[in-house]
Parts: sequence; structure tokens; C-alpha cells
Amino acid sequence: MKMQKTAKSVLLRSLICGVMAIFAALTAQQAQAQSRVKDIVDVEGVRDNMLVGYGLVVGLNGTGDSLSSAVFTKESLIGMLERMGVAARDDALSTANVAAVMVTATLPPFSRQGSRIDVNVSALGDSDSLLGGTLLVTPLLAADGEVYAVAQGNLAVGGFSAQGDAETVVKGVPTSGRIASGAIIEREINFDLSRMQKFRLSLRNPDFTTARRISRAINAFVGLEVSRVSDPGTVDVSVPEGYDGEVVELITDIEQLRVEPDMMARVVIDEQSGVIVMGENVKINRVAIAQGNLTIRIRESEQVSQPTPFSNTGTTTTVDRTEIDVDEGADHQLGVVETGVSLQDLVNGLNGLGVGPRDMITILQAVKAAGALQAEIEVM
Repeated sequence: MKMQKTAKSVLLRSLICGVMAIFAALTAQQAQAQSRVKDIVDVEGVRDNMLVGYGLVVGLNGTGDSLSSAVFTKESLIGMLERMGVAARDDALSTANVAAVMVTATLPPFSRQGSRIDVNVSALGDSDSLLGGTLLVTPLLAADGEVYAVAQGNLAVGGFSAQGDAETVVKGVPTSGRIASGAIIEREINFDLSRMQKFRLSLRNPDFTTARRISRAINAFVGLEVSRVSDPGTVDVSVPEGYDGEVVELITDIEQLRVEPDMMARVVIDEQSGVIVMGENVKINRVAIAQGNLTIRIRESEQVSQPTPFSNTGTTTTVDRTEIDVDEGADHQLGVVETGVSLQDLVNGLNGLGVGPRDMITILQAVKAAGALQAEIEVM
């Protein structure tokens, strides 16, 4: 009797351990499928700003713009020299060491006056290379027309070009370069998070289900109804009493919450490169698929025809020989795809028919036209 109780106890413990192991595995799998709110949303107002400017690069070793063809380079050079007190209005003005360039940069959010940002420099005229050039003081403007940064410095060019009488070697793009920390911020963008009473979260991939899951996760964390979904791409959040003046703390806590983003059944096709990307939720109704191509191969060859040895008649000549092979794809069979197959089953079935990526694009579009593909097709 005592041995029976011991056996039952061991069996019960084994069962409990097995259930706990299965629960732990399911929990771990679910946690892996979830994403941080930080990785799927942006806080409205916390964004980069594009800056652009027009300037001159000097110090080029004869690889600059031709002043005769690049009129804007010549006028910019004359204007710069006149501002420095040099009279340069002369038709004989000629130099190949100056190039007109466009300067671009990205102003990060909350950038403070006096801090530095990187800039990219690209040739605007017919310059051959910007290698060894120096960018002169260039104001960088935003969309509102105001100057937010000033750029200047020596260019770092990754490419180069070398030319001789019979050959030219070009590596990379020598007409564009970069200046690390080449611009100083002169104007700040006023945006005070601490005084905000509400803010918005913008989903990078708008979706009703994902937005609702984010809203519910925030409400469950705070313990109050502080968030609501206004549209598939926006979640409005009101700052609760416990976070007055500490909006940064609230955003930090919200960013670490984990939700499972929902994904639409979508097939993305790039016809130029033949790339196909299919989502996990793509389903197929019962449909039959056959694929066959007519392939004609023509091979031309020449054979030498000559008379028999010691013959007094006939001449040696070449004769054309043509071989034509026709493949009608008769070995390709009709395949049946069952209802509700998964993405893996669909791919395995099409691969089993010997279908290549470009033929697969045509098949997917035909299946969609037949109403058997329960997914959205997006052609890039």
C-alpha cells in the first residue's frame, strides 16, 4: 500500500513538472513574438528635421567645375570674392579648383545650440572629384527658411578616379563626401516635453488591432484609462496625476511595455528583381496550379566539307549545321493546393513544381485573380 502511494506521488510530480515545462515553453514563445512599444511607435513631435544648403568647395587639384559651363559656380565664386573685398568681375576668370556643392544634414530632436552634427556634401556641377577639397562656410536651412546650422571643414571622400591616355579607373563615388561633426547648430527647435498634458504615439505600421493592444497595455500598466485609439495609426495618451511634470518618465515606462503587433496577410512583389515576400497569415483556398513554358533552343555550328584524298575534283568548303530543340514543358504536372494551407505549404508546393521566382510572381497574381489567395498583393 505504501509503495502504491509512492508511485502515485512520483507520477503526480512528473505530471506537474511536464505541465510547468509546457507552460514555460509557451510563455517563452509568446514573449519572443512580442515587441517593445518603443520599436513599433514614434512619439509625435520627437522627430528629425532635414537641413540643406548651397556652398563652395575649394582646394581641388584641377578636378573642379568648368566655369565656362557651370555658370552658377562662377557667379558664386565672384560673389564670395566680392564680399571679401576682391574685385573678380573679369571674363578671363578661370580656375578648376572650385566646385559648387549641395550640403545636407539631419538635425536630431532636442539638439542644443553649439553641438555638432555630420554633413554630406555632393557635387552640383561637372566636377570630376571632391577629393582633397575644403567646404567653405555654408548656412543650412530647414523647411521654414531659417538657418539652423553652419557647416565648414575638410571633406572625407571614399571614392577616387584616375585617368590616363588609354584607361580610366573610378572607385566609388568621388563626387560626394562627408564631414564628420562638420556643422555647428546655431538655432534650437523649441519643444518642451515636461509641460505637456497629453501626447500621441504614431504607429510605424498603422493597424487597428495593434493600436488597441498598445492602448490596453498602457491602461493596464498605469491602472487608469489614460489612453485611447483615435485611428489605426495614432494612440492618444493623457498624462496621469502621478506623472505631472515627468512626461519623460512616463514615455520611458511606456516604451518598455511589450505587445504583439498584428500583421496583415500581404504578399509584396518586386518585379524588377524577382523578390517575393509573403506574410505568415497568407492563406490559399483549394486551387489547381500548372506551370509550363515553351522553350526553343537553336544551336548553330559549322562543319568542313572537303573532297576525298587525291581527288582532282571538288573544293574544300564550310557547311552550316543547325540544331533545334523544342521543350513544351510536358513533364510539368498539374498540382492541387488544398484549402487553408500555410505559407510554408504554399512555398513547398510551388517549389515542387519547379517554379522559379519570376514564374511564381505570375502564378500568385493568377491565383489572386481567381479569388483563391486570401491576401493583399502589393507590387513595388
